[in-house]
Amino acid sequence: LHHPLPIIYFILSHNPMHRRQSSKHQMRVPSEDLCPAEDGALLSKHRSKTAAGNNRYRANNAWFYAIFIALAYLLINAHHHQDRSSSVLKSSSSGPNSDQKQSTAIRPGSIFRDTNGDPINAHGGGFLFHKNVYYWYGEIKSGKTYTPTANINWGGSRIDLVGISCYSSKDLVHWEFRGNVLPALTNDPTHDLYFKNVAERPKVVYNSLTNKFVMWLHIDSMDYKRARSGVAESDSPTGPFTYIQSFRPNDEMARDMTVFVDKKSTVAYLITSSEDNAVMHVSELTSNYTSFTGKWKRIFEGRYMEAPTFFRRGELYYFIGSGCTAWKPNAARSAVASSIWGPWTELGNPCRGEDADTTFHSQSTYVLPIGSDGGGEERFLFAADRWNEKNLSDSRYVWLPIEFVVKDDDDDDGDVDDKVDGSESPIIHWQDEWDVNVWT
Repeated sequence: LHHPLPIIYFILSHNPMHRRQSSKHQMRVPSEDLCPAEDGALLSKHRSKTAAGNNRYRANNAWFYAIFIALAYLLINAHHHQDRSSSVLKSSSSGPNSDQKQSTAIRPGSIFRDTNGDPINAHGGGFLFHKNVYYWYGEIKSGKTYTPTANINWGGSRIDLVGISCYSSKDLVHWEFRGNVLPALTNDPTHDLYFKNVAERPKVVYNSLTNKFVMWLHIDSMDYKRARSGVAESDSPTGPFTYIQSFRPNDEMARDMTVFVDKKSTVAYLITSSEDNAVMHVSELTSNYTSFTGKWKRIFEGRYMEAPTFFRRGELYYFIGSGCTAWKPNAARSAVASSIWGPWTELGNPCRGEDADTTFHSQSTYVLPIGSDGGGEERFLFAADRWNEKNLSDSRYVWLPIEFVVKDDDDDDGDVDDKVDGSESPIIHWQDEWDVNVWT
């Protein structure tokens, strides 16, 4: 029933009434010009038989067309129902993974798919919520995974740089691919975006003063010795982005990074793993978000952390990040402060349950505010990457909701309320599947 029109045409063309009318056996009326007068009786007889035959033909044809119309109605309705069923099936499989039970369900560690059914390729990603639309930016990891000679001692496998992808969604579940918004270059070895270089952890923020979308990302050489922060901007959240330049903030190396915009002051900060990852630098950005004011500070000195995420909840600032073990997962770390500049109080590993010591085999990349619950409590989504160091293009995504507790019996640090007034600990529990609509 995929195409009912050919069936309808076949029925019409094989109408027995139509064939009877056009066949050589059709009853014909003799012409009066060809009939002598004495044959009038015969002519009258012919006309009488013809009228009776035509009446029977019209009656039979009426029944045929009545049956035909009913059959056509059934065929078209069946085709329409089948189309709708196919559409529903396709829709139910186009969210975060193809085998999910509900269209609004998120299954951490599964293959997240876009609205075309293709695996989402946005690793080390960042998110932007602008005009009721979520945008997801990430590294495009497509191609062969290999380990350069210079990286063998620490397991630094890589894929040649392709660019930065962008996806958009209104519900955090169904993501539309918007393109490669900052592509790599293949013909200029001196450029930061040359395909043999590194461009990681893109983060995009909106600047309301300039009406620009500003992207910061980790720029590096294949052996990770350049250690710089690059910046690009666009007039649209879906790009294309124009690359501006790269920096070594505060004249120090800069690797894993994130951008944080304080929602109360709209002041933006670039936060980088610096000084060979031994500390993090908080660097205030200029009002256009593309350079530095010169104000900066070291935090987490001697702690060797990377994959930083920062977010604000109420009047407090929170951090979730990881240790430094290359592609291998480790226990996440968290901290709280009353100012972005610190002092920061570490809260330990926010993950709870089986595989908590490896952050559920993943590494943090972003914490996304996603509204509030019925009681006005802010909600946050923890986004992480489950790296596959031998096949980086098959790395997966782990998304889980964050809960907050004043005192957690599993927290080795005790009651964090004694350390920072009004603070609560972020807690992340593993869930095989959770519904973003129910949770928010």
